[in-house]
Amino acid sequence: MAIELTPAPAPSPIPSSSTFRPTRTLPVLTRADIATRVAAGQSLVLLHGHVLNVTSWASTHPGGALALLHFVGRDASDEVEAYHSDATIARMAKFAVGRVELDDEHGWRSLTPPIQLGLVRHPDGVKGHWKREGRVVLGTDRLKETGDVVVLQPDDLEPLDAGMDQRREKKRSSAYHELKARVTEAGLFNPPGPLSGYGRDIIRYCLLGGTALVLFFRTTHWTGQLLSAAFLGLLYQQLTFVVHDAGHSGITGNWLLDRYIGGFLASWVGGLSLSWWCDNHDVHHLVTNHPEHDPDIQHIPFFAITKDFFGSLWSTYYKRVMPFDAFARAMIPLQHKLYYVVLSLARFNLYALSYGFLFGPKAKHDAFWAFELVGVAVYWAYFGALLHAQQGWAMKLGYLLVSHVCASPVHVQIVLSHFACSTADLGPLESFPSRQLRTTMDVACAPDIEFIHGGLHLQVTHHLFPRLPRHNLRAASLLVKGYCKEHDIEYLEYDWMTGNRKVLGVLQDVADQFRLLHHVAEKEIREKLQ
Repeated sequence: MAIELTPAPAPSPIPSSSTFRPTRTLPVLTRADIATRVAAGQSLVLLHGHVLNVTSWASTHPGGALALLHFVGRDASDEVEAYHSDATIARMAKFAVGRVELDDEHGWRSLTPPIQLGLVRHPDGVKGHWKREGRVVLGTDRLKETGDVVVLQPDDLEPLDAGMDQRREKKRSSAYHELKARVTEAGLFNPPGPLSGYGRDIIRYCLLGGTALVLFFRTTHWTGQLLSAAFLGLLYQQLTFVVHDAGHSGITGNWLLDRYIGGFLASWVGGLSLSWWCDNHDVHHLVTNHPEHDPDIQHIPFFAITKDFFGSLWSTYYKRVMPFDAFARAMIPLQHKLYYVVLSLARFNLYALSYGFLFGPKAKHDAFWAFELVGVAVYWAYFGALLHAQQGWAMKLGYLLVSHVCASPVHVQIVLSHFACSTADLGPLESFPSRQLRTTMDVACAPDIEFIHGGLHLQVTHHLFPRLPRHNLRAASLLVKGYCKEHDIEYLEYDWMTGNRKVLGVLQDVADQFRLLHHVAEKEIREKLQ
């Protein structure tokens, strides 16, 4: 639904970034120069009219290499400003190798990153040699070479023609920087008050955890023990929101401190991995709702929010095919009926994803990795003790399920923000604000109950300003609504029930499409056999 609000007055133009200032004279590079270098294997990213060579930095990038690879050949100014502190942006100047002359009206005409063609650098190390890691739809349509080595041509990097109005996108992008300036001037990037605004939340967490412990130690009947499990699950659900805040440096604003706060709550208290979550979630924020690139919507065989998943797509995040196999064909027709059942058990999937990451090739074996491993061991020690204390296997299973099911509303909240939104690929010419506003929606609720949603009900503003403290999102959302009004962009916002109905409607629509296609296929087979 569109929000009718009077737009905030636009301030005078401001510099794109006050901290990014390369100190040395840099050569001017043309678009053809950059396309040639990218095709040869360099990872070049544009930031405020300057060209950064992040080839050597990608493997150590705190946000993961994939986050950078999705912006090779593209103007990443909006994304860099959204996800990094001023101090971090200032340090990026050392990667500058050139500058470009930008059209004030249209901006930079972004290239297609090789990763979005399904390409990675070939292990033979030869300049210009690429390897097709998987069959990405755009790459299959555009690249004709089928051998082990793909020699990428600059013309192969031309952006997808999705009818994008570059003048409009440039205007929206420039206005986004002005919007960020208004948010900054309002002091909304600063933690709100004592304990960064978490005073009341901490009291809730202590009450939930304390109640779970009192019931565990002071009751012997099964009802008291299962109530203990329920309060423990509600604590897990609430702490997940804090871990989300920490992963975005949204608690103290200090990346390292927030990392350890989030790591303690995720691993030591919850048995999960913040490192996995950040690696996954950073990519989600950058390529939101893209079926082949966004891991947060890649839930085959249980859910498909677009018929594109019927084609057994390649995931550039998981580096594997998402097979639309017999099990998927059995589940997808029922997905709208089993939606809440599957999500009630989603915490078990988080364990699998966390441990697959911690013991897989992506994990960085550093001090934080060790911190998480010790935390996971502590979690299973105390949670295992809780289970061991239960009388009989039925009670052990009951305590496990109740504690995990009561933690599941967070999963409903997470997917609610995106499952009912667009999954179209509009190519690299779409601006950052346009993409986020097209693929994200809010859940309207009263201020006195928004702690239940943990800030995830204001996902539109969060996706535009991921580092914004959770308790300032509501105030910032008013400025975002003004921005949308000014630029004729629909601000998606629904109440809880309507949002859930829209998600279920999308799931049922995809299920119906599959049944129809299956029926047509069976009919064609019968006709050929006759």
